[in-house]
Amino acid sequence: MPCLAHAPCPMTNEIQTIFNRIAPVYDQLNDWLSLGQHRIWKEMAVKWSAAKSGDTALDLCCGSGDLALRLARRVGATGQVYGVDFSPNLLEIASLRSHWQYPQPAINWIEADVLNLPFDDDQFDAATMGYGLRNVKDISRSLQELYRVLKPGAKAAILDFHRPSNLQLRSFQQWYLDAFVVPVANYLGLKEEYAYISPSLDRFPIGKEQIELAHQVGFAVATHYPIANGMMGVLVVKKNE
Repeated sequence: MPCLAHAPCPMTNEIQTIFNRIAPVYDQLNDWLSLGQHRIWKEMAVKWSAAKSGDTALDLCCGSGDLALRLARRVGATGQVYGVDFSPNLLEIASLRSHWQYPQPAINWIEADVLNLPFDDDQFDAATMGYGLRNVKDISRSLQELYRVLKPGAKAAILDFHRPSNLQLRSFQQWYLDAFVVPVANYLGLKEEYAYISPSLDRFPIGKEQIELAHQVGFAVATHYPIANGMMGVLVVKKNE
C-alpha cells in the first residue's frame, strides 16, 4: 500500500514545493494510506541498518523524522543522529516532534541535498533512507554519496515503494492508488501533490537493478528484500571493510 512516508530528496524545486505544502498533514496521510503499516516497515529498515548503542547514524530524506527518531532510540544517549531533508517545512515538524518524543540524544536536523552531502568521508556507523531513493534526480550519485560518508564495514537500509513484478499485484496496486489515494488527495486539496507517485514507480529500478547500482558505486554487499508482496522493498548495503 502506498505511503509518502518520507519526502523525496532533491529532484526539482516543484517537488520541494509539493512536500512543503503536504507537511501539515504528512503523518496523518501516512497512517491513512498505509493503514499504519509504514511503522512496521520502518522498524525493519532500522534493524537492517545494524545501528547500535553509541553509533553515529544518518537518516536521508528524513521527512517528519520517523526513521531518525527510531535510530535515536537505537544509538541511545551516547550516540548521535543526523536527519537530512530538502524540505524546511518537514524538518521543522521533525524538530518539534523530536523535542517531545525523544529529546536525548538531540537529533541534528539538516537541510541539504543528498546528491552533495555536507559530511566528511567515513563519518557514519549506520544509515537509513525511507521513500527517497525513488525520487532523487540521480540514483547512482545518491548511492555514491551514501557510500562515501559511511565508515568501512558500515551498513545502510533503503526502504521504498515499488511496482511488483506480479501483474495481478501490479493491477491491485494501481487500483489502490486510483480508488483510495486519489480520493483522499482530492478531499484534502492535494491531488496535484500526489500525481507524481505513479510515474515515479514506473521509472524506479527495483530488485536486481538496485543491487547492480549498489555494486557499481562500490558496496561490497547488497541484498534486496521484497516486502508487502513486492509493493515495498528494502535494499541493504554494506561498505567494504
